Amino acid sequence: MADIDYAKLSRQQKLAIFLICVGPESAAEVLKHFDDTEIEQLCREMSGFPVVTESVQKLAMEEFSSVVASSVNSALGGLPYAQRTLEIAKGDYKASSIIGRVGPVGTSVDVIKDISEMEGRQIFNLIKHEQPQTISFVLSYLDPGKASEVFALLSPELREEVIERLGTIESTSLELVGKIARSLGRHFDTKVRPSFHHSGGVRAVAGLLNQLDKDMSKTLLARIEERNATLGAAIRKKLFSFEDLSRLASADLQRVLREVDSSNLAISMKSASESLREKIYAGLSKRAAESLREEIELLGPVRLKDVEAAQDVIIQTVRKLEEEGQISLDSEQQALVA
Repeated sequence: MADIDYAKLSRQQKLAIFLICVGPESAAEVLKHFDDTEIEQLCREMSGFPVVTESVQKLAMEEFSSVVASSVNSALGGLPYAQRTLEIAKGDYKASSIIGRVGPVGTSVDVIKDISEMEGRQIFNLIKHEQPQTISFVLSYLDPGKASEVFALLSPELREEVIERLGTIESTSLELVGKIARSLGRHFDTKVRPSFHHSGGVRAVAGLLNQLDKDMSKTLLARIEERNATLGAAIRKKLFSFEDLSRLASADLQRVLREVDSSNLAISMKSASESLREKIYAGLSKRAAESLREEIELLGPVRLKDVEAAQDVIIQTVRKLEEEGQISLDSEQQALVA
């Protein structure tokens, strides 16, 4: 990769480099103060700098030194960095929505922009006679609120197949995007570099289910699990992530922590954000929090699959307590748990 000429960068590009330098947690705190359009632009810039050399880091830090929030631990940028930063700043579902519009070349949304900007009823009228795979493809481009509006208008028998197909979308070439767009009677410019659309998949389904009526969501998820157990399990896992613990009310989090084994909690926190760690510590007694900190430090390196397994145990505890009515997950910010 060619060296970055810092002097020739725009102010936005310099800010993107600065956000890479300070690490995802601190960058996320900065991004919280921007609107979604500005965030999308910054993430597009961040994804364009996979590696930032030490000399460029120094220039960025000197220019933005007055707003440095924490240590300079990270200099690896690119799309994965932008994704991680967004997940911390905006949550899993919002991150997926924004990141799907910025990479790899930022053209997939342009191809179907006209459809995504239509009213929900208009979109439904446009796609209601199409095949389930086409309907799920269009829904994958919409924000969860509009997608749920269109989805609710589908016939009950069609919903299950559409939701299953939506959950299995991984990437779609722009050539196919153009074909689908033309089949819907729209005219788009497909003379662009090959790219792929990544807005479907498990996250898209979870975001859609979060927007639907709770009873409808539970019914759909149960039917998906009957049709495709692997997909159903993946969707259920995404409906409440370990980081979503930070969204629980303090009393509910304390209730969860009383049910959790301390050694399992220590392992699960190895990949937790700093903000979640502090909230968990605050939910414990001073002595228990100090003991947990020490246990985490003594663990040393832990395999990612072991961390995820420990987190899954805690997520299952959250679901059990919610189903028993002992805690509540109902709030505008919290993810739905079936």
